[in-house]
Amino acid sequence: MKRSEVNAIIRDADEFIRARGFHLPPFAYWSPRDWTTRKEEAREIVENKLGWDITDFGSGDYRKTGLFLFTIRNGSPNNLKTMQGKIYAEKIMLVDVDQVTPMHFHWGKMEDIINRGGGNLVIQLYNSTPEEGLADTEVTVNMDGIARVVKPGGIVKLTPGESITLPTRLYHQFWGEGGRVLVGEVSVVNDDDRDNRFYQAVGRFPSIEEDELPLYLLCTDYARYAKVDR
Repeated sequence: MKRSEVNAIIRDADEFIRARGFHLPPFAYWSPRDWTTRKEEAREIVENKLGWDITDFGSGDYRKTGLFLFTIRNGSPNNLKTMQGKIYAEKIMLVDVDQVTPMHFHWGKMEDIINRGGGNLVIQLYNSTPEEGLADTEVTVNMDGIARVVKPGGIVKLTPGESITLPTRLYHQFWGEGGRVLVGEVSVVNDDDRDNRFYQAVGRFPSIEEDELPLYLLCTDYARYAKVDR
C-alpha cells in the first residue's frame, strides 16, 4: 500500500468515527516526532501494538479486501501465562460495504464482535476440522447471550447494537451491508503476529511504499520510529 493511501484512509476513518460520537485516545494523534521523543513513556503502546492498523491483506485492493482497525488497549501474550496484568484487548474497526476480511480463525483468542453503528455486519461461519479445514457441521454461536445454530458456511447479520461471541478455532469472514459499519471488538489479549490462521494465505500487515510522510504512525511503524530498549 502507498503511504498516501494509508493517510487518506486514516483521515476518512477518523472523520467517520468522530461523527459516530466515538473518540480515540490522545496518542492516536501523535506526530512521528512525538513517538521518537516519548517512546519510553509509551512502552506499553509500542510493545503491545496499540494504535492505527490498516491492511489490504496483500490483495492490492483495500476497498475490496481490507480492514481498518485501531487497537485501543491490549496486554502482552505473556500475561495470559501468569494471569497477571492486562489479559484483555479492545479494538474499533471500520468495515465498508462488500469490503471483505478473509476467512480466518484464532487459536487462542476468543472475541466479541459488536456492531457499534452504521450498516449491517455480515459474518460467514464455519467450524474448523482437526486439520484446520472447513468442517461440514452446524455452527452454534451466541449472539448477545442467545444461542443460534447456522448451517456450515451460513451467515449471520449484526444490526447496530447487536454482537456475536466467536470462540477459538471458529472460521469467520465478514463484510458490510447497507452502509459503512463501525465495529467494536472485545477479546482476550490480541496477538496478530502469531494467532491468526487464515484459510487461504494472506499478508496480515502490508508493506508500505513511502510516497509521502506518515500522517500518524501505524503500529507496524513503531520499530522504525519508537523502538524501545528492553
